[in-house]
Amino acid sequence: MNLFSKTYHKYLNLLVKNLVPTKEAKNYIVFKNSLAYSEDIQKDIKETYKKSRGDTRVLVIYFNFLWKPILDLAQFLNLRSPKETKEPNWLSPDDINNIFYLENFEKVKEGKYLVFPFPGKLFEILNKIISNLPLIKELSLITYQIYRPLFKPKKYSVSIIIPARNESGNIVGLISKLPKFNTKTEVIFVEGHSKDNTYEKIINEIKQNKRKDIASYVFKQNGIGKNDAVKLGFEKAKNDILIVLDADLTVKPKELKKFYDAICEGKSDLVIGTRLVYPMEKQAMRLLNYFGNKMFSILFSFIIDQKIKDTLCGTKAILKSNYLKIKSNQRYFGNFDPFGDFDLIFGSAKLNFKITEVPVRYGQRKYGQTNIDRFRHGLLLLRMVYLGLLKLKFV
Repeated sequence: MNLFSKTYHKYLNLLVKNLVPTKEAKNYIVFKNSLAYSEDIQKDIKETYKKSRGDTRVLVIYFNFLWKPILDLAQFLNLRSPKETKEPNWLSPDDINNIFYLENFEKVKEGKYLVFPFPGKLFEILNKIISNLPLIKELSLITYQIYRPLFKPKKYSVSIIIPARNESGNIVGLISKLPKFNTKTEVIFVEGHSKDNTYEKIINEIKQNKRKDIASYVFKQNGIGKNDAVKLGFEKAKNDILIVLDADLTVKPKELKKFYDAICEGKSDLVIGTRLVYPMEKQAMRLLNYFGNKMFSILFSFIIDQKIKDTLCGTKAILKSNYLKIKSNQRYFGNFDPFGDFDLIFGSAKLNFKITEVPVRYGQRKYGQTNIDRFRHGLLLLRMVYLGLLKLKFV
């Protein structure tokens, strides 16, 4: 193998290592340039679908067409391996997307890699950074895409997790506001060291508003912060789908059916709400918060290679089996997130889960004060951006 080919394959293996989580490797089907030499790409993808399960991910890697003149020159100078000199199928991202769509796959994410296909530590570092920069990344040698198979809708049981701290005035009648899911359903309140009588209100709500279709429970939080409360709720949940609903009810409980349907219909692995589509009630979100949310949505979309319009909406849904995968991989990021939103978003991105947003109407808080500190938590978000760049982007 000559120097060019040896260097190229070294970078190729490094890319696969970064994109395929070690614990999930058995669930991946990887095409390393093989589609470029396939006689019938659609037939190959059809066979791949037959071998796939719900948690299968397909990683496709192929040459960027812009490099054709350079690769032809390398071939002329005998710098490429003889196995790589056959004229390939020159595929654009749209070509690949179309064929996978025809065979019941949808794209999770895509990217480009390897601007400098040269050996040496300096070039390894440059490729980690420069291959992710806008415009410059278009010059990369390698293009990659990750797909997930689409399957028929399935019915799941559901657990609704409601973290509640100083939310006494929002608890009365809450259970009666939850939609009917026509499946096994439970609601789990997690009370977190409230200074008002939130815990007593929850106990009374469970007694006074019993529903035959919903089992209701309450647990007291030992730790602090919303993330800790959500994790406790997830741990106690017995059902298939986990849905988080903030007790301030700025997102109405009736919206939860949309989140449930998106998971059951296989449209997403992690469903998050976006409050930035419909008009908001006055004072629902301060102007500084609004623009801060816009800025962070751009940054986090860049980091995870999936578009997110609203990173901080507390309403989310995920299969418990997928959450357990994120939890088992949590050591990679560390205990960094006081909110719980980014544990799920970063964890999903690392595992190449499909993230989908559901537009929700955002209302003004009727009781109490927000538990968010704009400036302190804004600095935490900047820290998370830095961590995301190190752990997900420039790797």
